[in-house]
Amino acid sequence: MSVKDEVLKQLENNKGNYISGGQLAKTLDVSRNSVWKAIKSLEKSGYQIDAVPNRGYCLAEKSDILSSYSIGQYLKNKLDIHVYPIVSSTNTVLKEMAEQGASEGTVVIAEEQNAGKGRMGKSFYSPSKTGIYVSILLRPSISAEESLFLTTSAAVATARAIEDVSDKTADIKWVNDVYINNKKVCGILTEGAFNAETGQLDYAIVGIGVNVCFPEGGFPAEIENVATAVFDKQTDSTNKRSMLIAHLLDYFMENYKELTSKKFVKEYIERSMILGKEILLIEGNNTIPATAMEIDKKCRLKVKLKDDTTRWLSSGEVSIRIN
Repeated sequence: MSVKDEVLKQLENNKGNYISGGQLAKTLDVSRNSVWKAIKSLEKSGYQIDAVPNRGYCLAEKSDILSSYSIGQYLKNKLDIHVYPIVSSTNTVLKEMAEQGASEGTVVIAEEQNAGKGRMGKSFYSPSKTGIYVSILLRPSISAEESLFLTTSAAVATARAIEDVSDKTADIKWVNDVYINNKKVCGILTEGAFNAETGQLDYAIVGIGVNVCFPEGGFPAEIENVATAVFDKQTDSTNKRSMLIAHLLDYFMENYKELTSKKFVKEYIERSMILGKEILLIEGNNTIPATAMEIDKKCRLKVKLKDDTTRWLSSGEVSIRIN
């Protein structure tokens, strides 16, 4: 670990309080000049650090840059966390790490994505410092069919975490979106590599993107009527993103450990926002009116069409907006 990382860890652990350069140097067994250089490097990276003679250095409490240390202070599970200012897509970066042998529990987090990925080949709007973009590497011994439960367990974990850090109620729109007040706040994309001989997953990557606060100038026109954020003002989200990520990861790993028993499925069904409602099935360029009837223990959605016939869906896209 570099001196810069060690200094950041100490500052995060003492956030809002001063720690002297001499104490940092002694704790880290480095020179005071090395500490000073690390402080300057952190400031260039955007960290707000107050320096006062005879008192030392203090990481401002309103400093809200994500780091493995800002997240780790709230995290119960031991995970290998990598945080980047900007990436193309956290799923893409983690896929490359998985192919190189990264272990289960490796997590990639970014402040911004310039090629965020959504389901059905869509892009995911990922502006800087207003959201969280998280991908988790798993190596479960499950079939392709069972991989749906990774997505549904992530939706439950995200909904719980949102409610932990805010006063909002989070609902789930089958199969992978989390909503607040009937607007989308989170999208989940699960990707995997399969062994053709065994039919089992070699690895899976669960990508989760959450709008934590509204971006400056609002959401782009194409999503402004359907998207929302956990917090109404950016000032309300200060120091909440790290907590949100930690809670999300802990809840997800808890659900993952129970993947066989699928205890989380009951909550997934209870949080559904579409049951009993008129919906549209989106199939390519076609939309098919239907009614959402039931979600079973396999997280399949039962729908009734206009001709009173029923269908069970294990994947796909639905909308609750009727034109």
